[in-house]
Amino acid sequence: MKKFWLKLKTFIPTKRKLAQLYFALLFNANIKGFISGNIYQGTTKQMCVPGINCYSCPGAIGACPLGSLQGSFSADKSTLFYVGGILLLYSVIFGRMICGWLCPFGFIQELLYKIKTPKLKKSRITWLLSFLKYVILIFFVFIVPIIYALRDTPLPAFCKYICPAGTLEGGIGLLANKVNESYFSMLGPLFTWKFALMVSIIVACIFIFRMFCRFICPLGALYGLFNKISFFGVKVEDEKCVDCNKCTAHCNMDVKKVGDAECIACGECIDVCPTKAIVWKGSQIFIRKSELPEVQTAPEKSKKKTVVRAVSCFAAVAVLIAAFAFYWSDGKEKQEQSSYPTDESGNIEYGNEKGDYCYGAELEIITAEGIAEGRLDPSKTGRITVINFWGTWCTPCVNELPYFDRIASEYSDTVSVVAIHTNMVSETAPEYIGNYYKNSKITFLRDSENEGYYATLGGRGTYPYTVVINAEGKITEIFFEALEYEDLKAAVDAAK
Repeated sequence: MKKFWLKLKTFIPTKRKLAQLYFALLFNANIKGFISGNIYQGTTKQMCVPGINCYSCPGAIGACPLGSLQGSFSADKSTLFYVGGILLLYSVIFGRMICGWLCPFGFIQELLYKIKTPKLKKSRITWLLSFLKYVILIFFVFIVPIIYALRDTPLPAFCKYICPAGTLEGGIGLLANKVNESYFSMLGPLFTWKFALMVSIIVACIFIFRMFCRFICPLGALYGLFNKISFFGVKVEDEKCVDCNKCTAHCNMDVKKVGDAECIACGECIDVCPTKAIVWKGSQIFIRKSELPEVQTAPEKSKKKTVVRAVSCFAAVAVLIAAFAFYWSDGKEKQEQSSYPTDESGNIEYGNEKGDYCYGAELEIITAEGIAEGRLDPSKTGRITVINFWGTWCTPCVNELPYFDRIASEYSDTVSVVAIHTNMVSETAPEYIGNYYKNSKITFLRDSENEGYYATLGGRGTYPYTVVINAEGKITEIFFEALEYEDLKAAVDAAK
């Protein structure tokens, strides 16, 4: 019987595993996104989650801190300070404890490592390889994005060329849904490279503990720099330590000392320390020793601990259920409010599919000087209209915008070209328009709150997105991918 219980115990998840699972679910509470194949575009997407969780994952309710940091270099100063401030706050409070307890991709790596295979143990070689992530942090997260930002061409280099979480959660997450079949036409050599890299990393994680986390992840490198000063984590009480090194020998990470930059504060070293020299940091941050309650008896301690655990579990589950409910229902009211009804006779039915009369919305005009007082309804120009949803932070959007400018100039008498910038970071648009499209015949607009018009016209969370309507207001073509000039010209000619 004892052997049975010991074997059963190996299947019971630890507190840390439960925490990892909980936060993976919480950060991806938009379950509806996996069913609809759309990316959530609500207000919480303006907030970064602590760990790596791709913005483009259908379930994601927040932004990835790495993607946001790279994007902030091409935005205004307030965005850079906002994102940088959040990352600094996470770093100072938690350090790399985020990697061990909160990061969804870290959780995925640990699950892969549980597959029974021969394992590659840590060594001096793996320790040397752990410095690679600092090179990636400096080059792909800072140097390259900043260089491209200075050229006014945003490029989130790490996300675009390396990040396996983006490929797995965002790319595969969207492609797995039938409604996104058109995305397959957008795939090219870059996706092939990223898919091959993702598969390689996933396979490696089966044999190497947290391979991505240890050797590649720049976010872990950044958090690790704050491990020694972070409020929470683990530390060694030097007066109790006997330098037996059981802690570092037991650890699967490339630590040289408990709490160094490679430590993810998993806490497993606490159980193997013979002198109990390793303790959690942060337990006395808000309480002075003189304010601690008197020592309680064992039964009182046990009873109090049970009550605290029960209340904590109930509160955590309640928050998770509330998040699932909120994100499941969020957007229905917005969709209803932004949709045009049929006319009085009931003959016209508005929609967002080819052949439907296009929904309309009064949107704010953007000029080189800022947001103007005027408004425009893109569906009611009375001419063939090209509606392009874009963002200054979106590299494919920026690359294709010259083609829209060319169409606006060549067809100025018969075609209106409307470029609608996402509302979330529209502060960057006026400066960009002033630099490159000050005399353009494109009409620049700003989307309504929470990307309302984008969602109404069938946007699925990815940019760029283009809708072409004829002079009667009917949708004649829809594009979910970046366009070449010839494709755009053909769509305009077909709308005549």
